Amino acid sequence: MKASEMFDLTGRVALVTGASSGLGVRFAEVLAANGAMVVLVARRADRLDALKKKIEAAGGQAIAAEADVLDRKAMERAFDAAEKAFGTVTILVNNAGVTHADRVAEMSEETWRHVTGTNLDAVLYWAQEAARRMIAAKKQGAIVNIASILGYGVSKGVAAYSVAKAGVVQLTKALAVELSFKGVRVNAIAPGYIVTEINDEYLKSRPDMTRNIPVGRLGETRDLDGALLLLCSDAGRFMAGATVTVDGGQILAIAGA
Repeated sequence: MKASEMFDLTGRVALVTGASSGLGVRFAEVLAANGAMVVLVARRADRLDALKKKIEAAGGQAIAAEADVLDRKAMERAFDAAEKAFGTVTILVNNAGVTHADRVAEMSEETWRHVTGTNLDAVLYWAQEAARRMIAAKKQGAIVNIASILGYGVSKGVAAYSVAKAGVVQLTKALAVELSFKGVRVNAIAPGYIVTEINDEYLKSRPDMTRNIPVGRLGETRDLDGALLLLCSDAGRFMAGATVTVDGGQILAIAGA
């Protein structure tokens, strides 16, 4: 089989959460460029509309569905809109997330709940909904959860984020054990430091951060394209419960290797 055929997503319906900025924008564009019909989900409707137009101008198909990932009713409406426009969602990319900068002793309960809720609870909710609908429609599909290398090692000031992302790694395994035999593969990607519009100024102001990255540079959004397509397509058809680390080798430094 040719690589172009192996990674082809033509006819598949992909839903990407957190699609208004950062990695979510790139994920949506890559999925659309490889044939998927894409459902864009986030809170900022204006940004979703702009991305929808960009994808369509490039020859792809997309719809926008405004939703907060912690709003279960909005989640159901997003899946309903997807089915009305394209059919059953067979690819879910659980990308929406938030971070924080709070030392443990000063961190509020509100911050803890918001960060763990968005980064972990919502991953479960959307995976449940996607799986239920795929199973009911007798469709096979893939769920890709976005974890982080901070799920394997912690830094100061991001306790809630690190705990949530570690939970995503374990949740991915748990979902895979229960859903794979029903035709729903669940895997995850654990990115390292990837430069996006959200963190661009901060990361570029810290050139020292590359000292612990063996490849010697920060990541670019395109560096995740291969892992995303692998896990969403037939190229990864025998993968379940895996977390693919894409970090330039940074996790080796975190692990003390």
